[in-house]
Amino acid sequence: MKDHNSNIAIFDTFKTRRNKFTGEAMRQRGIIVHLATEQSPDLRTRTSIAHAIAEKHGILWQNIYSGIFRDLDEVLIPAGVVREGGRLPLRRGPKALQIEGVPYYDLTDTGLLVAASVEELGPKRASLLKSCISSISATDASCKSLKDGLLLLLDRAPLFVFKIFDEYIHAYSSGSIDSITPLDAKRLKPVIARQIAIEKELIEAFIGFQQDQRDLVRNFFKIMT
Repeated sequence: MKDHNSNIAIFDTFKTRRNKFTGEAMRQRGIIVHLATEQSPDLRTRTSIAHAIAEKHGILWQNIYSGIFRDLDEVLIPAGVVREGGRLPLRRGPKALQIEGVPYYDLTDTGLLVAASVEELGPKRASLLKSCISSISATDASCKSLKDGLLLLLDRAPLFVFKIFDEYIHAYSSGSIDSITPLDAKRLKPVIARQIAIEKELIEAFIGFQQDQRDLVRNFFKIMT
């Protein structure tokens, strides 16, 4: 469970420009994407993360280092998204750092699910979400239906599944819910039930249509998309 004072900012936008993420949102999204894609611990330290994000945006890494330090220590770690993965030994520098080492970071299970809502992750987003869904423990019929249904929909209708999890992660980031893992129906249903009511109505109506009516609906969506 996360610290109630540490809501992540990955969906935050400017009040006057709703289609543009804030600097804090961009940094946190960059940190999450970097940790989700970089395998080497040497490249998952604060300095390495700063270098990677700065290079991507064409800025000096020193200009964002303090922001990344703050995002990690005051937001992402308390929120349960990131954890310290270990320490790397130093051969040079202050004696204290040589003894203690430099921390590198990993995404937690919660962080991996959060990463699956970040579009900048690209093609890896679907495979990461599939891994998260596959981790659902099928301890009863409802959990098995949830797991199998989401995996099928992710294969056939990925945008729909992305929408579901965007709503789920958004609720977590805004503090509406305290935890998103382990993933199960009890956590997911209260958040997405209202959001997918339209799709549920459409599917139920489509099932009851005659063939000519189904063709009409298909043509409608073809024209509109």
